[in-house]
Amino acid sequence: MSDYTFTNYFTNFVLPRRPYLQQAWCIRVIEEPLRIEAQPDGRVRFWGRIDEYGGRVLRVVTLPDRTTVLNAFFDRGFQP
Repeated sequence: MSDYTFTNYFTNFVLPRRPYLQQAWCIRVIEEPLRIEAQPDGRVRFWGRIDEYGGRVLRVVTLPDRTTVLNAFFDRGFQP
């Protein structure tokens, strides 16, 4: 977990609004993604299934370094 960091935005705005999220889930999605997609601004989207949360798919957005987590949320519209 020490190789990953979380932005102030994630810590101060995302986690309080989504207290069910776990940082360990974000890291797992980055390390074992179902899909990866680069955004035009350089940020990277990762999708991964969270079995502990009913098998829902979590989208994690990182900065271009792929180790700094910016945002995360369950993606209801995920299409494999």
